[in-house]
Amino acid sequence: MSSYNERIRPVLDAMENLRRLNITKEGIQFPSIVVVGDQSSGKSSVLESLAGISLPRGQGICTRVPLVMRLQNHPLPTPELVLEFNGKTISTDEANVSQAINAATEELAGHGKGISNNPLTLLVKKNGVPDLSMVDLPGITRVPVHGQPENIYDQIKDMIMEYIKPKESIILNVLSASVDFTTCESIRMSQSVDKAGLRTLAVVTKADKSPEGLLEKVNADEVNIGLGYVCVRNRIGDESYEDARVKEQRLFEFHPLLSKIDKSIVGVPVLA
Repeated sequence: MSSYNERIRPVLDAMENLRRLNITKEGIQFPSIVVVGDQSSGKSSVLESLAGISLPRGQGICTRVPLVMRLQNHPLPTPELVLEFNGKTISTDEANVSQAINAATEELAGHGKGISNNPLTLLVKKNGVPDLSMVDLPGITRVPVHGQPENIYDQIKDMIMEYIKPKESIILNVLSASVDFTTCESIRMSQSVDKAGLRTLAVVTKADKSPEGLLEKVNADEVNIGLGYVCVRNRIGDESYEDARVKEQRLFEFHPLLSKIDKSIVGVPVLA
């Protein structure tokens, strides 16, 4: 741990400072984990499970701007949460982070249902979280709903492509267990920039809802996921994150179908 703090943490912090300076606009790329998925694939739930905090949820697009989540493991008695956007820094807490993100999103992307490419950074210092920085992008939506611009699909696609094109980006592709992976729009997009899947990792959500055939799907790998699959069960309803992890562990240990999936590719701790 101390060698990690001495060697790796300064690199992560330096990268974050460079990201703030918008050096990507100068054509300089650096590693990042980019989270993509079709709308309602369970993207925000995966991020919640990793960070152990609740993000905005609801019908339609919840993520309307790039949300850069910086998780830092700190032995603090109470977690520290800070939002950074438009040159502002706002402190919040676990109970109010969802409203704070919504308010910041409205400032960046307006009150409607449109999107904006202005990023919002959420810094989470909390005991037990993995040290990760991830960029969450709007879910891919095909048909504009009331209040969305007609070209919403093209806007989202352009934003996603901008983030996943650099070969330094690891693409975290969130897929629902219930869908045919070969028809997923997010898979098509990642394949267009990473044909061999060398920098694509798939997270399969809702394993408990659609267990039939999941083992075969992840073993067949018809869509070239070079970094492999991780199957997860996200928190449901008002479960605590601790309860959710216990239930996830039991699910993959005792479920007649899901217990056959290799233990090295199941669970949020494995993903982290």
